[in-house]
Amino acid sequence: MATYIVAIHQSGGSGHVHIAAVVWVNESSMQSGIASTQVIIDFIRKDNVVMVSDGTRRVRVHVVDAPRPYIQTYADGRWTDNLLALPKY
Repeated sequence: MATYIVAIHQSGGSGHVHIAAVVWVNESSMQSGIASTQVIIDFIRKDNVVMVSDGTRRVRVHVVDAPRPYIQTYADGRWTDNLLALPKY
């Protein structure tokens, strides 16, 4: 089962690299919490599935290995802005 990101917190800008923390919900346990982006990156790198959903479609979250790694969704063969469309807190 997947973990879903349902909201993001940005710091210092508005792009993907500025996502500092996220609100997550685990689909199977229904547990939820807030985690730093680094915690989510580590979680994904341990072969865990993290998704974003708009209620109709699910899109997987990936780690972008840049000088400062960040998270972004990838769908239909291209990088997408599903995370940036989520509610902000």
